[in-house]
Amino acid sequence: MWTENPLVRDAGAAVLTGLAAAVVLRFWEEVASRALLEQKLCRKLVHITVGLVYFLMWPLFSSDDVYAPFLAPLIIVINIIKVTVIGVGVVKDEGVVNSMTRHGDYRELLKGPLYYACAITLTTIVFWRTSPISIAVICNLCAGDGVADIAGRRFGQVKLPHNPEKSYAGSIAMFMAGFIASVLYMCYFNIFGFVEKSWTMVGAFGAISLAAAVVESLPISTRLDDNLTVPLASVLVGALVLYFIGATNLCCMSTDDSSSSSLSAVAEMVFAGSRSSK
Repeated sequence: MWTENPLVRDAGAAVLTGLAAAVVLRFWEEVASRALLEQKLCRKLVHITVGLVYFLMWPLFSSDDVYAPFLAPLIIVINIIKVTVIGVGVVKDEGVVNSMTRHGDYRELLKGPLYYACAITLTTIVFWRTSPISIAVICNLCAGDGVADIAGRRFGQVKLPHNPEKSYAGSIAMFMAGFIASVLYMCYFNIFGFVEKSWTMVGAFGAISLAAAVVESLPISTRLDDNLTVPLASVLVGALVLYFIGATNLCCMSTDDSSSSSLSAVAEMVFAGSRSSK
């Protein structure tokens, strides 16, 4: 690498991650500002691509720096601040409003977009790249939930009996997109030795994506927000399913021998305690 100092390397990786996410976000803001695509479609394309591109950059960070999980989401934290100041009306930015809101109301930024950014940030810090839960959360949130809305609007004539605002097409699309993205990122992270790749893991990701799709279809997701309920369902079901199949590193920032953080130690104690109580 260009430097042997892990902190310097991770600072550089954070800058590159920020640039990649910012370029994607700026691209969709321009598309929305020029009305090249329907506003709702543009919003969901932001939802899908920004998170997945950010996720794609995780292997750039070093394996022996405990600060990596805090440096990685720096661009997301900056975006949290950005959408907050725009959402409360302190700053005006039509490009951001048009690309991230359903109805062009800047106050909507304080709901879905803010929940989305917070969910990704917390997932990064708590689970990081060695936990398959991070794959489940981000892939179901970004790919699954994003594709569900697009498919539901275009092919969702047949509504779900328990929620007339959702459709069979949207729920099926969410399951498929979240599941496929999870498997692809499992293979991608396995190349770097971060997570295990197996058919058992594929089945686990399928179960998690199915649970996330079911939760997304419930009326409670409509009343609250998909960006809250989908990550929560992915974490809870993911922890249960992955623990059941014997997956390791379910809740830690880093499991490398060369580094250990207090959060990692606490997480290991929690999971150790849960095993001993059974």
